[in-house]
Amino acid sequence: MKVEQLTCAIGAEISGVNLGDASRDDSLFAEIKALLLKHKVLFLRDQDISRAEHVAFARRFGELEDHPVAGSDPEHPGLVRIYKDPDQPNDRYENAWHTDATWRDAPPMGCVLRCVECPPVGGDTMWANMALAYEKLPEDVKQRIEGLRARHSIEASFGAAMPVEKRLALKAMYPDAEHPVVRIHPETGEKVLFVNAFATHFTNFHTPEHVRYGQDYSMGGSDLLRYLVSQAYIPEYQVRWRWKKNSVAIWDNRSTQHYAVMDYPACVRKMERAGIIGDKTF
Repeated sequence: MKVEQLTCAIGAEISGVNLGDASRDDSLFAEIKALLLKHKVLFLRDQDISRAEHVAFARRFGELEDHPVAGSDPEHPGLVRIYKDPDQPNDRYENAWHTDATWRDAPPMGCVLRCVECPPVGGDTMWANMALAYEKLPEDVKQRIEGLRARHSIEASFGAAMPVEKRLALKAMYPDAEHPVVRIHPETGEKVLFVNAFATHFTNFHTPEHVRYGQDYSMGGSDLLRYLVSQAYIPEYQVRWRWKKNSVAIWDNRSTQHYAVMDYPACVRKMERAGIIGDKTF
């Protein structure tokens, strides 16, 4: 196995490995998992593996989840097909900095995403290291957000374009989740800045320490949340990956955000993603 670090902050490309083999080899999988915890996102080329092998490799990390809106491949539960074509408009959810499914009480641990078909140019994906984003925050901001919690909503994101009855039914099925603004990574112990595009507001900001008058609650909390969400936009925390057929990205959803760049014209783009069920945040 060859490992090439891609930026100073996040990401490594590994070669000389087949993920189908890694799905059956304990020691090889353990090596890949250790690299994932270190680099937070791993990239591989030329992974001509079957859907069954894709799912089997991802399941080595844990059980797989279904997406309530995107759905799964009927023959491979947990494998979400993210397909674009000229007749399907962009959905506006991928091209925002986000951590997958933080609207769940237990957001995904991570994902394994494979490119089946992509445009010749464009459609890159970017990742940001949110442990580094927390580490680099000014000390006064770290003190200010200690103990803060935020609400995350599927209704305000995936549900926003739905008819009201369908949107409310989605919220009833997946009530807004609440997470610490700074979570602890359960395996590395790192502190991670854990707010993103799914976060709507702080749930415990309205205290005497923060609020003198009513307008402080709205302006102070909203401005602080916007500032924290914007930390993912800093290039020094990022890596950018150009897709080719049979390329794979594996990322730790607990310590990263990602952004799918929709700069390509109407064309076919087929990605398949296995999301791994995670634990509750703390």
